[in-house]
Amino acid sequence: MANKLGATLFPILPQQPTGIARLAAEAEHADDGHLIEFKMLKVRSILNKSVSKRQLSLAYSINPYRGCEFGCKYCYARYTHEFMAPKVPAETSAEVTNNAIDMRDPLAFERMIFLKQNAAWLLEQELKKIDPADEVALGTATDPYQPIERRARITRSLLEVFARKEGYRLGIVTKSRLIERDIDLLVQVARRNTLVVHVTITTPDAALARLLEPRAPRPDLRFQAVKRLREAGIVAGVFGSPLLPGITDNEEALDGMARRAAAVGASFFAAHPLFLKPCSRPTYLSFVREHFPALQADYAKRFATADFAGREYRERLAKMVDGACRRYGLGKRSSDALLTRNEEGGGKRPMQSAGTAARQQRLFA
Repeated sequence: MANKLGATLFPILPQQPTGIARLAAEAEHADDGHLIEFKMLKVRSILNKSVSKRQLSLAYSINPYRGCEFGCKYCYARYTHEFMAPKVPAETSAEVTNNAIDMRDPLAFERMIFLKQNAAWLLEQELKKIDPADEVALGTATDPYQPIERRARITRSLLEVFARKEGYRLGIVTKSRLIERDIDLLVQVARRNTLVVHVTITTPDAALARLLEPRAPRPDLRFQAVKRLREAGIVAGVFGSPLLPGITDNEEALDGMARRAAAVGASFFAAHPLFLKPCSRPTYLSFVREHFPALQADYAKRFATADFAGREYRERLAKMVDGACRRYGLGKRSSDALLTRNEEGGGKRPMQSAGTAARQQRLFA
């Protein structure tokens, strides 16, 4: 009661942030990049229990970084920075945001990146408390191999922990060729655990990719990363999501992606429709308005009352993806939730090195 009265009677007094907002406020400067600031973030946990309306099968997720440098126009995780914004009275919000990055601004997600401290130590403790049969996803909201990882090496430290474990199920999602640096560790992880790597490639068109994902590696370099992972005997495939209405959601585009995936020996190919959360709409629709103005009306209609694609559209795309996988002998994924579990049925067996364990060999069998 006293706190409520104080806030009412003395509105000019600064309100202290709590929770993740307090940790963000206390984060210390760690590094700088082009238009980007990096800060060290103290965290109490590195494994996040997954709760999703999308009914993902994964049980836990790990994001070594909060925020992402790649700046993908369709990114659905931009809203996560809002939780780090201090709660301030409306009268003082302008003053506060003028003196610091406004965490409610969608662009803050790619301009203020937080590096999670003591991640490997936390993972070591927390893996003891979970069922190894539960899926763990590395890189769901932010890319674990964004450029700062080259220096910070947080993701590598996490893989070092998994390399000492046995029987866990780990799925990795990335757009970066930097994952090639850790092939030695990935091979060790795969020997005693179930490991599947998803390399996201939304389009083979380098010019379009630069507009969509301005600071991510070129598509050809990502295909090359899949090839190197496969040559090392690691189960790795191409994740073509999101499929963009009127841009990449057609037979020709999907066939081209699957053909290229097969050419580098990918274990599987998967692709799912774009969904637009409120936090990503301004950024993505601005991209459409600037580069595909003829599609504005279609997008306005599609996402007028829903964030996700309709059932009929989803089923039509699923059939196209399935057809492309069959044509090129690629394994398929029934949903983006299946990070380490193959869809029932066929698909090409992934090439395996002699050192990989039997559980790896059964994937996509």
